[in-house]
Amino acid sequence: MPILRRLREELGASVQLKGIRIGMCLHLEAKTALLASTLEELGAEVSITSSNPLTTQDDVAAALTKRVSHVYSWYNETPKEYLENLHRVIENRPNIIVDDGGDLGVLIHKEKMADGMLGGTEETTTGVLRYRAMEKDGVLRFPVIAVNNAKSKRIFDNKYGSGQSVVDGIVRTTNVLVAGKKVVVAGYGWVGRGIALRFKGLGGRITICETDPFSALEAHLDGFEVATMEEASRFGDIFITATGNKDVISKRHFANMKDGAILANAGHFDVEVDVRGLKEICRGSRNVRKNVEEYTLPDGRRLYLLAEGRLVNIAAADGHPIEIMDMSFATQLLSVFYLTKERKLDNRVHDVPYDIDEKIALLKLKSEGIEIDTLTEEQKEYLRQWRG
Repeated sequence: MPILRRLREELGASVQLKGIRIGMCLHLEAKTALLASTLEELGAEVSITSSNPLTTQDDVAAALTKRVSHVYSWYNETPKEYLENLHRVIENRPNIIVDDGGDLGVLIHKEKMADGMLGGTEETTTGVLRYRAMEKDGVLRFPVIAVNNAKSKRIFDNKYGSGQSVVDGIVRTTNVLVAGKKVVVAGYGWVGRGIALRFKGLGGRITICETDPFSALEAHLDGFEVATMEEASRFGDIFITATGNKDVISKRHFANMKDGAILANAGHFDVEVDVRGLKEICRGSRNVRKNVEEYTLPDGRRLYLLAEGRLVNIAAADGHPIEIMDMSFATQLLSVFYLTKERKLDNRVHDVPYDIDEKIALLKLKSEGIEIDTLTEEQKEYLRQWRG
């Protein structure tokens, strides 16, 4: 992770994080561990838990206890244990939180423990939507930096990171041949675009389901079929949800599906595939291999749910490639420093400052050995004026 390493060297002499307590709620695997240990090395006291019960790598969590102050997480937590670990982070009274999905920040507000906080950063689309809803309702008690919305994160992490890692999770888990399969992708945001592109590259026949007319039209002009989920549920072989919404695939869709259809979710929370509804209508289920549950419908058709309907690319694989997370976590690091410096930000959701975003992109290019052109002063002046 050359960008994060470079920033650690640059910021090593800084005292901005001295005395700062940072609470983290991220998928706890090796790449996350480097961010957490970097923050601790730069002077912070770090408390960390996982943002998903199935995404902690126990060997990484165990090793991280030697590198940061507090680690509260293990693989396959119960819902009660997951909540208890969030509480353990909060009990350390963080000044700044690094959140993934908004669970940590929402709990802090519910427990009325936001006093004295400098702010938070949010990694995902789902989390940003939750924080914006809190802002709209007038209950947000600290500023939040929408790391997810940075160009260096949204384009590369969401599109290329999710695109590759979701394919990896599904193929690794099922060993299914993608070529020739009818792949249905629900949602054509940055994540959905990446998933569709990568499955197309493997020979999949892609159909997009959307509620946004602009995204649907873009998918159509990108060369993909566009259909309602009601229609697509009748012919799809592999279904992937990437919307951030609930019940995208529900009982009425299960009833239409062909024998052997595969169901996977690429959204942050396990609500996009109605797992409860699937359990209600099936006559039985069994685990057929790791992260694959077979549900048998009353007429004998079988549907295969991956990773309990949780985030398939990290619950059933290793998440985004390390080169991608290098950019995202570098943005997180600089956003944390920004919060310690700008202590009078309004209690709302803020974009990542452009100079931080641009710096990450430039460092990434440099790490890849790529040089780009720069504008001359005359060209800059031309772009600033209107007379021609």
